[in-house]
Amino acid sequence: MENWKGKLRFDPLPVLLSTENKAIQYFARKDLLGEKVESVKILWELPEVEKILKKQQEDGSWKYPGGKVDIRSQENYNQLETYRQLANLIEKYGFTKEHPIINKAIEFIFSFQTDEGDIRGIYGTQYSPNYTAAMLEILIKAGYEDDSRVEKGFKWLLSVRQDDGGWAVPIRTNNAKWAEVSNSEIILQPIREKPFSHLITGVVLRAFAALPKYQKIKEARSAGEFLASRIFKPDKYPDRRTVEYWERVSFPFWFTDILSALDILYFLRFTINHPQVEKALKWLVNRQLDNGLWDLNLLKAKDKDLPLWIALVICRILKNFYYCV
Repeated sequence: MENWKGKLRFDPLPVLLSTENKAIQYFARKDLLGEKVESVKILWELPEVEKILKKQQEDGSWKYPGGKVDIRSQENYNQLETYRQLANLIEKYGFTKEHPIINKAIEFIFSFQTDEGDIRGIYGTQYSPNYTAAMLEILIKAGYEDDSRVEKGFKWLLSVRQDDGGWAVPIRTNNAKWAEVSNSEIILQPIREKPFSHLITGVVLRAFAALPKYQKIKEARSAGEFLASRIFKPDKYPDRRTVEYWERVSFPFWFTDILSALDILYFLRFTINHPQVEKALKWLVNRQLDNGLWDLNLLKAKDKDLPLWIALVICRILKNFYYCV
């Protein structure tokens, strides 16, 4: 249990265990120390959770604050906000479908699934393999892994890969302008001979990493190799293209960054013997501060406890890779 801590210059456990954030304390004890803990449902009653739950709307959604109607409809903005709030509840507080509020929200998400299998709307009428997969990931973690609609989503994802085996957004492979196609009746198909995007492939693989039966398929493994090969390199497409985006991190995961990539690669059965994994882990170790936390660029940093969540995530990653060494 101690192998992973030996790789660090400073012990991160004191700061994680002394925080007033009960959810971080809970998961540090459970995931890092291996303690037997109370039911995760004790976190469902925290005051900060109650604030989130009270804002759920009658249709199961959460309302997006602001937004521009020329980009997407209010309903689709609400889809985005509902995904964000579900990710917070599921990733930070261990919510599952046992809570009725989760079922209601997930049915709202499923209402955007098309006959083809993708979850559409965030990119208007156009395909979004990244948001489809990101939503599938949280549906699985909420306990919907056996739902036929989840399986339908995976089949669609496998059907829209690039020829090289990764994924990209069709809007980008078509060199289309967002404003001209987001509400078009013509659905752009991927130009498959174009290269994969590691930004998009990394998000898509989060769904595969979340479901054991898909962790093992050859398509996921080969796409994982592509993702690993791009660590600390620029993307092929304009979105979050430059190298520094690798160290701009968030939790719950949103884009592809160094933490989400390592988390994916572990669940796809990569080990520290892979040179890119080893390189990334060493880089992480070297970015630790003397207070036990990490020197990384934090996205969505309104949460004052985000540095602690990021430290928890890093410790989980290190423990996963080094535990059996």
